[in-house]
Amino acid sequence: MLRDHTAGDPMREQVKWTDLTRREISGLLAARGTPAGRRVVKRLLKKHGYVRRQARKSQTMSRRRHPDRNEQFENIARLRREFLSAGDPVVSMDAKKKELLGNFYRAGKLYTREVIGVFDHDFPSAASGVVIPHGLYDVGRNVGHVNLGTSRETSQFACDSLAWWWEGHGRLQYPSAKRLLLLCDGGGSNSASRYVFKEELQKLADRLGLEIRVAHYPPYCSKYNPIEHRMFPHVTRACQGVVFHTVQLVKGLVEKTRTSTGLAVTVDIIDKVYETGRKCAAGFKKNMKIVFDDLMPKWNYRAIPTLT
Repeated sequence: MLRDHTAGDPMREQVKWTDLTRREISGLLAARGTPAGRRVVKRLLKKHGYVRRQARKSQTMSRRRHPDRNEQFENIARLRREFLSAGDPVVSMDAKKKELLGNFYRAGKLYTREVIGVFDHDFPSAASGVVIPHGLYDVGRNVGHVNLGTSRETSQFACDSLAWWWEGHGRLQYPSAKRLLLLCDGGGSNSASRYVFKEELQKLADRLGLEIRVAHYPPYCSKYNPIEHRMFPHVTRACQGVVFHTVQLVKGLVEKTRTSTGLAVTVDIIDKVYETGRKCAAGFKKNMKIVFDDLMPKWNYRAIPTLT
């Protein structure tokens, strides 16, 4: 006999949950002629299976499942096999949320000899800066790289991050590669619908002389991107509980990322200012060199180097 927020009658049987306190339930029972103290109410709740719980993210959003979801997963699996068997790089890319630099709270526990005091509010105006971890995970070699941005997460930043990895690591590991497979979700700085991302990608392909094939994961499927479960959880663990006072401190923490299966992570800092709200150049949509696949072109396309 508990209140269900979806019902008008505050006293009904067979409800799934209640936000009433034991004191309130006791008062309602007394008003119905059945006096019961809070301890008795506690025993009754336990007897009838009412336990304090929080909601769990366990139900898939099947109604929002894209009709081409499975076909795109099969396409990504095929592309991965093709590139890996040919010895070409397969890179999974994504960014973590922006973190404030300064004396701000961060989740996680540490062994300390005294309480670590931090600000009671996360006001950006009190921060000394920001850090944006942008990750690239080499699927074939099980190694990762994180570029720490200090400005904003834009499409230009995402492409600069990829270029930084290729010129500092990828080119050395794949000296004969002429192409690269980039796996990413469909939103954020590498959104499948952002033409400014495609424009920056084309510039990058021209500059590196490298064909960049992009395969986006379907909507609500970013958790299947390899970087999300093979690298980022370990990076998070390496940084948990530590207050991010400086970007150099964050760099040292991320560099400690290791796993028993051999994962290691290198880190660089991209201290460059990026402008938000940029649009692609006039005429780009009409004259762009991006080659779209016949199969689900919104999610699958190539930036091919322009011959000069």
